[in-house]
Amino acid sequence: MKPINEVTSVLTPLDRKNVDTDQIISKEFLKRIERTGFGKYLFYHWRFNADDTKVEDFILNDERFKESKILVAHENFGCGSSREHAPWSILDYGFNVVIAPSFADIFYSNCMKNGLLPIRLDVSEVEELLAKGKQQPYTIHVNLEKQTVTGQDEKAYSFDIDPYYKQMLLNGWDEIALTFQYESHITKYEERQQQLV
Repeated sequence: MKPINEVTSVLTPLDRKNVDTDQIISKEFLKRIERTGFGKYLFYHWRFNADDTKVEDFILNDERFKESKILVAHENFGCGSSREHAPWSILDYGFNVVIAPSFADIFYSNCMKNGLLPIRLDVSEVEELLAKGKQQPYTIHVNLEKQTVTGQDEKAYSFDIDPYYKQMLLNGWDEIALTFQYESHITKYEERQQQLV
């Protein structure tokens, strides 16, 4: 995983509630075994018509948000099945942060374990960000260390995050890399066990 701390980007305002993992990445695209290559299928049935032409009024097809690294959506983001492909596709598309009032528990956990930062803000704060982002391209700065989101107009919001996940994201550790932080202790334990044999 890549470490994540500060991200500055125009936000992409996905003004939808209850976005489920089947909408994030549809089942027919789950055949790959790698974690990469899923970005082109993100929100596929919202982005494209049946003939594979772009749905012109879908937000991800708006050129103003082409380089965006921050997705903002409504409550209950990531509900549905527990597929890990959902955060993989969001990351592979280019987003590093998803902001919403609430997330499905398994999706939230999968984000943390895969290096995607999910930020919970109050409904009123998310609606404010969505309104600003829909009016015109609106840049925000996310600082994980300080646990803040700051808009280009200096409006700031704070968010909570479990210290365990915060350290994992700041250091770019997955659970295996976290285990290796205790490698010297593991080695000593194994050496003691060998002496007992």
